[in-house]
Amino acid sequence: MSATANYLLHLADNAVVLGQRNAEWCGHGPIIEEDIALANVSLDLIGQARLLYQQAAIELGGGATEDKLAYFRDVPDFRNYTLLELPHHSALVGYAKTDLDYGTTIVRNFLYSALMVLVWDALQQSKDAQLAAIAAKSLKEVRYHLRYSRDWLVRLGDGTEESHARVQAALDHLMPYTQEFWTVNAMEAAAAASGVGVDVSTLRASWDTLVNDTLAQATLVRSSEDGYITRGKDGLHSEHLGFLLGEMQSLARAHPNATW
Repeated sequence: MSATANYLLHLADNAVVLGQRNAEWCGHGPIIEEDIALANVSLDLIGQARLLYQQAAIELGGGATEDKLAYFRDVPDFRNYTLLELPHHSALVGYAKTDLDYGTTIVRNFLYSALMVLVWDALQQSKDAQLAAIAAKSLKEVRYHLRYSRDWLVRLGDGTEESHARVQAALDHLMPYTQEFWTVNAMEAAAAASGVGVDVSTLRASWDTLVNDTLAQATLVRSSEDGYITRGKDGLHSEHLGFLLGEMQSLARAHPNATW
């Protein structure tokens, strides 16, 4: 598989997996306005995934399609960050009335959007003209995703004792997973060397500044990032991705020759 195809799949898998996760809030949001807002974020991410899968299918050839890439690959074939496949649970979920913890969702969306606003901005200069065009469109969307998650993070972190405790616990839980952002693997290195991709490690200082400024406003303490470095982008996933794909892919696999 070419470096370009691998890189496109990495970007697409990130978008589709987080889109699927966020969509689990549909009908369960804390208030109807936020229910709809998070559903729109999911639609943006799935739209990004479609464009990226379409381009990857062209690179791969051999009958590949966006649907086959999304619905008929198995867990080891996916190249998304492990952070994005985790359920909406946090360390405090045992005290909650539901398995969905909004603080966990907001923190994850903030950490990822803070990265992708930098990635998409850099990818506007990609030597792959189609990827550069996708980046320009996606940047407009992810700027909203960042603003939305950032505003909620500040509101919850600087809110009540309960909301502060929940988002701090979520931050403590999720920060170690961000180490995977900065461990450049062979796929990313090849894409960056070809001029198609971006060396994400060069974006870390900007990401740190954005994250630190937001956490200060939210009266949150930046958590330690020490611990095991996940390797979802290398196909080594948590146990959670299989369940997510099982739900996401079930209809397509039950009716593989259906037309919609």
